[in-house]
Amino acid sequence: MRPGRLGFALPAAAAAALALAGPASAAPRVYTIEIKAMKFAPVPAGLHVGDQIVWINHDMFRHTATAVDRSFDVDLQAGQSGRIVLRKPGAIAFSCKFHPGMKGVLNVGR
Repeated sequence: MRPGRLGFALPAAAAAALALAGPASAAPRVYTIEIKAMKFAPVPAGLHVGDQIVWINHDMFRHTATAVDRSFDVDLQAGQSGRIVLRKPGAIAFSCKFHPGMKGVLNVGR
């Protein structure tokens, strides 16, 4: 083989391997859910496994964001924030342990 051909064959093989690998999955995203006036802000759409939720408590009361299935439990003093990583797909209902009327559902895709 001539030296010029080897240099061409490697990039072509690499391009073919990338084409067979398929599309890359989206990078995890960070979403925020604020707590104000004894309510959770609307839950963002388009959540996926691996994404992060940052919970921010703007109230003067202590709150939690606690999954009904116990997959997460974030305890937030007044003015604090906490973070979770979504580990499984599905509808994950959550509420505040101290204020049961505060509820929501995270709809997590794969």
